Amino acid sequence: MKKALITGADGFIGSHLVEKLLRDGYAVKAFTYYNSFNSWGWLDTLPAEILREIEIFAGDVRDPNGVRTAMQGVDTVFHLAALIAIPYSYHSPDSYVDTNVKGTLNILQAARDLSVEKILVTSTSEVYGTAQFVPITEAHPRQGQSPYSATKIGADAMADAYYRSFNLPVVTVRPFNTYGPRQSARAVIPTIITQLLNGQQEIKLGATHPTRDLVFVADTINGFAEIARHDALIGQEVNIATNTEISIGDLARLIIELMGADAEIVSDDQRLRPEKSEVERLFGDNEKITTATPWRPQYSLTDGLRETIAWFSQPENLRQYKADLYNV
Repeated sequence: MKKALITGADGFIGSHLVEKLLRDGYAVKAFTYYNSFNSWGWLDTLPAEILREIEIFAGDVRDPNGVRTAMQGVDTVFHLAALIAIPYSYHSPDSYVDTNVKGTLNILQAARDLSVEKILVTSTSEVYGTAQFVPITEAHPRQGQSPYSATKIGADAMADAYYRSFNLPVVTVRPFNTYGPRQSARAVIPTIITQLLNGQQEIKLGATHPTRDLVFVADTINGFAEIARHDALIGQEVNIATNTEISIGDLARLIIELMGADAEIVSDDQRLRPEKSEVERLFGDNEKITTATPWRPQYSLTDGLRETIAWFSQPENLRQYKADLYNV
């Protein structure tokens, strides 16, 4: 049985990946963010019989000693822990460097010292910036249009450097815009859904013209699992994308239609990115992953949105979101 460590296991994608790897027969160690409440994030919502199968390690990826301790005896590391909110990165960039760059460095160095078999470092489509050509392949230039994306570019470069310098068996996994149950309210889809479920008839959004390539979370975690199985992808960067795009405005109108709501979209200035920081177009190419692995996206946008809406519609889930506040 392979033993996997998942950093960021308490988060949106990480908690889904924990469940996926357990189903696939891994022994799973979940690296959660230490806090005085002893909260395990979204893992706290899993059934008791699943939690009993997980080894929990509470720590902080910024701490190299804790990282090294967590990684002992592990075969594969799925490194998802990161600060990801773009607006928050404008006024707290230091924390993004510490978590995203130095945290990734701690993972890579410990993996090198402990001879870990494989490391998957999680990137983001934001590293590409506004598309210079579409669909966006892994060869697309990088452009840090926010402090967040700049730190992820730095983390990706560090992973590549460790592969080239020390032959570290690392893969950089680059999901496009993942959505689904448990996603943070700072993301656009939960923002729209929670406002509608709370009866608001004016849906506040930032820019509505940019386009995004939206990947349902089940497809994203299946991508991680397939990439981990294929050694031919070691040393490479791999998109997880659907080869489609939709504007934020059209997405909002689709969600309003699926929920049978009567609402209009209004622009909220505080939700707008600085002009040069807005990523205008993301439309990903998935040829590399579909050629190297059996992975294919299984969810259409409509099907994924229906599952997401159904999850948010459950009162115990909706209570965890503050739809009346703009979540930076």
